[in-house]
Amino acid sequence: MLTVGLTGGIGAGKSEVSRLLVEHGAVLIDADRIAREVVAPGTDGLAAVVEAFGEQVLAEDGSLDRPRLGSIVFADPEKLALLNSIVHPLVGARSRELENAAAGDAVVVHDVPLLAENGLAPLYDVVVVVDASPATQLDRLVRLRGMTEEDARARMAAQATREKRLEIADIVIDNDVPLQALERRVREVWDDLVRRAHATRGAAQEPHQE
Repeated sequence: MLTVGLTGGIGAGKSEVSRLLVEHGAVLIDADRIAREVVAPGTDGLAAVVEAFGEQVLAEDGSLDRPRLGSIVFADPEKLALLNSIVHPLVGARSRELENAAAGDAVVVHDVPLLAENGLAPLYDVVVVVDASPATQLDRLVRLRGMTEEDARARMAAQATREKRLEIADIVIDNDVPLQALERRVREVWDDLVRRAHATRGAAQEPHQE
């Protein structure tokens, strides 16, 4: 098994890259999706978030009002850190369960938005960073996700810098390019990951010399 940490700044296009990797055969463990699951109605995670931030973060149906919570934490580093201290351990535990269930020869891609921020690079065999310029990120967040420019800039500022993400990268995927170019690059990266996975599996199966 080869474990891959996939990350990138908000609006960099990491979700598109993860989708393409799954098409090639990767086992995807999506930290954002798991983060939603661990704070679903009735979970201990949601109870802990409400205890920390109050019932103002609940929607009328009792689910977590994510936009409301986001507007609170992304403008306040201390509140963001508090939220992360609740959610991240739950996400980590569930991610390990899913990884343990994967086949022995799998390329397991962990889609982790805050990989750089939380110093998680050592947990993975390979770190892949999806990179885009801040101008591209801002454009996508405003034009495609409907954020205000102020909210988009606040979300970007709450994350690691572009330089910090690139420092931890074993592989960089440039996503300031047309989709066809991105698809070609992801294919190259997938072939590289498969070679690494085979090399890792072969090394693990070699008999040890006494």
